[in-house]
Formats: sequence, C-alpha cells, structure tokens
Amino acid sequence: MPKMKTNRGAAKRFTSTGSGKVRRSKAFSSHILTKKSTKRKRKLRQRTLIADADMKAVRRMLPYL
Repeated sequence: MPKMKTNRGAAKRFTSTGSGKVRRSKAFSSHILTKKSTKRKRKLRQRTLIADADMKAVRRMLPYL
C-alpha cells in the first residue's frame, strides 16, 4: 500500500505535543491591530490546543503527526 499524503497547508499550521494532542496558533493577529487592546494581542501570541471535535479532521490531514 502506498504512503498516505500529508496536507502541506495543515502541516504548516499544526504541531503535535508530547502527549499526542494537536497545537494551533490563534487567528486575528496579523493586521488591523491598532483597535485591539494590548492584553488581547498578547493573548493571541500564545498557542492553544485544537478542539476535540476537530481532532478527527486534523488527523485525516496529518496522518504522520
């Protein structure tokens, strides 16, 4: 059986943690930053885990993560 292909766009957006969970960056942090508070922009810099409901879809795109 041939190797499964990885979705390269997803591979650039998600990383795996040591326990097997998937980490993602937060949205809304690239432009129109003047109206956002400093606290909000600081929170957007932090990474977070994906929701359990999205885990199946991400695993399908990243079979070797």
